[in-house]
Amino acid sequence: MTKDVQAPKPDLPLLDNGLPAPTPTARRRPTLLIVPVLMAVLFLGAVIGMYFQPPGLRMFFGVTGLQPGAGSDTPIAVAIQKIKAQEVVALISEGDVVALGRVIPKGNVVSVATPSGAGDARIAEIRVRAGDEVAAGDVLAVLDNLTALQNGVATARATIAVREANLAQTTATIRASMEEAQAALDRAEATAKVAQSDMERIKSLFSRGISTRAELDKAVARAAEAGRDVERNIATLSRFKTADSTQADVAVAEANLAAARVDLTRAEHDLERAYVRAPSTGTVLAVNARAGERPGLGGLIDLGDTSQMTVEAEVYQTLIGRVAIGDPVTVSAEALAQELSGIVTAIGLEIGRQSITSNDPAANTDARVVDVIVTLDAASSALARGFTNLETVVRIDAGRTE
Repeated sequence: MTKDVQAPKPDLPLLDNGLPAPTPTARRRPTLLIVPVLMAVLFLGAVIGMYFQPPGLRMFFGVTGLQPGAGSDTPIAVAIQKIKAQEVVALISEGDVVALGRVIPKGNVVSVATPSGAGDARIAEIRVRAGDEVAAGDVLAVLDNLTALQNGVATARATIAVREANLAQTTATIRASMEEAQAALDRAEATAKVAQSDMERIKSLFSRGISTRAELDKAVARAAEAGRDVERNIATLSRFKTADSTQADVAVAEANLAAARVDLTRAEHDLERAYVRAPSTGTVLAVNARAGERPGLGGLIDLGDTSQMTVEAEVYQTLIGRVAIGDPVTVSAEALAQELSGIVTAIGLEIGRQSITSNDPAANTDARVVDVIVTLDAASSALARGFTNLETVVRIDAGRTE
């Protein structure tokens, strides 16, 4: 069987559409444009990925263990609020001084303890709650030793009443005795006057031979005895006419009354051991115990003056020379809706150990820092009022570079 052999088809002429035929250079131009467009798309995707960090990118970092910006000394891909390590914070800006800090009330937080001498007293009543405004001297809590101390005051007052009555009785007795002595003296003087008159009369009669010698002797004896009675009553009265305070009985009574008054003062002072009072005006930040509990060593109530909030920043000792009083400051934290602003108002005079650190166990906890106090402006202070001890990132505009 023979196969049909088809004759080759003749080349057909191209139709002339009136356009010039493409050249080799024109055919390569679309391919060359793809390269810069592709690079621009990749760069834009990288920037968007670092900024928004979509779930896919986060999953990739989670699987690989990589961290954004970990390959650089200045991790620009990490927001400043996310940075917790002091070493990293110090490298963020070459022009500013950046440090970790915490929000505190003006004068820091005061932990109010129980009064000295309260012993093992427990809390009977707490009269304030977190957020209450208190004035200096206000009662914050009452201890269960109040009844015993009140009884001590009542006893001291009763003792004073007894001692006052005793002094009044002693004084009245002395006055009555003095009046009695005065009456006795008056009586003795009257008797002596009569006796003297009788003696003179009988002596006259005796000189005329009308009276006997015996009658004269009796009259002289009566006059002499009456005179001795007068002298004796004068001596008795002279003891009472001396100042009452020098009388032994009065002096003892007055001393007992003074001692009773001292006991009352002591009892009233001891009564203060039952009250926990505010040492200054401020806001109750926290109540650390409940009724029935014994107050701990950390204080019963945390108190602070939140009318003016500040930030305590810990600046590296190597950077503290760039900080000056009056430098403007910006404070940021994740919990804050916006950045806070203020100025540096105090710089510590002592270099100490860092106390604000991250949770990273490998973080340097022995860094040497200087405390810098930043006073917030009125608007920022109001925003920070409810964030005592909030950890923040503090950026100080030092105004110069190293």
